Amino acid sequence: MREIFAGLPWWVKWVVVPVVALVVFGGLIASVVGFVIGLLFKLLIFVALIGGLIYVVRKFTAGSSSRGDW
Repeated sequence: MREIFAGLPWWVKWVVVPVVALVVFGGLIASVVGFVIGLLFKLLIFVALIGGLIYVVRKFTAGSSSRGDW
């Protein structure tokens, strides 16, 4: 394999081969990137909802205990 690439000009190795790879595997790469971004977005929503739930529970718990002191 190295002998094949050794005889090629630099622009074939660094321009044509990556472009062909993107054309052939572009759909797969886009699917994987879309899946990862979607997963990260869902994880961010999950963390925000859990954080909001903890905030609300602590706020109501602190409010009810301070009312009990009266």
